Amino acid sequence: MKGKSLVSITDYSKEEILEIVRLSEKFENNPVSDLLKGRVVATLFFEPSTRTRLSFESAVNYMGGKVIGFTDSSSSSVQKGETLKDTIITVSNYCDLIVMRHPLEGTARYASEVSAVPVINAGDGANQHPTQTLLDLYSIHKTQGTLENLNIFMVGDLKYGRTVHSLLMAMTHFNPVFHFISHEKLRIPEEYKIFLRQNNIPFFEYSDFADRLAEADILYMTRVQRERFSDPIEYEKTKDTYVLKSEMLVNVKDNFKILHPLPRVNEVSIDVDDHPSAYYFPQTKNGVFARQAIIAKILGLKIDF
Repeated sequence: MKGKSLVSITDYSKEEILEIVRLSEKFENNPVSDLLKGRVVATLFFEPSTRTRLSFESAVNYMGGKVIGFTDSSSSSVQKGETLKDTIITVSNYCDLIVMRHPLEGTARYASEVSAVPVINAGDGANQHPTQTLLDLYSIHKTQGTLENLNIFMVGDLKYGRTVHSLLMAMTHFNPVFHFISHEKLRIPEEYKIFLRQNNIPFFEYSDFADRLAEADILYMTRVQRERFSDPIEYEKTKDTYVLKSEMLVNVKDNFKILHPLPRVNEVSIDVDDHPSAYYFPQTKNGVFARQAIIAKILGLKIDF
């Protein structure tokens, strides 16, 4: 894993995923260190981000490293017409690792091919978001005690949701059963259904989920993403299709947990926040530990705690 970019969750084997889960726990118990002393990480966010960027920067700071970069393309030389290739080659001369988010699919893979240092994909369009997946897996393992044989419900934007796509692919290592609930315009793409069939992973599609939550171990809620719609009228028609409310949680399992990659709009009512099953805010904290683990493995840092 040392020196290897992380562009897609498929870049990691089952064993490497489990190693990240184990390391995340170590970093949760020992978040502050000097493992990155003398190292520089560049965060190149061509698309706005709050949680992903700040959790990466927190991870680097807690490990004693330095952060350089930009928070949107308007503050970079892209505005002057510089190509992505030139930006990546130049920045890779200034750092030990690049963390990049970009609105176009495939840009992270391209960046990894031209960069002199490893690249971590922090989200490329509607394609992949592998570090979110790894923190999701750590959150699932932490709350369930296992990743194996779980009933996972995915609700909302399953067409454009890169976190959904990455999590689905990663969980195929662990014998899940998937339950997909979405508006007809936001259904899981056929390519992912083919992928599940090829891996003998059962899945079901429903138009509603309120009467099925008693079966769930994990409920993965997602927002309908305004930025993925070219037609604002279509967005308005679909954005309120599924809203989770506390009264829907009366018969859930003791181990049941609600995850959400955030930000939320109104798909999870605020009255759910106080329910013992709500885990989306602890999930964000887990992101720091998972990203510390990813950075450590990619840079080959010696971890002796």
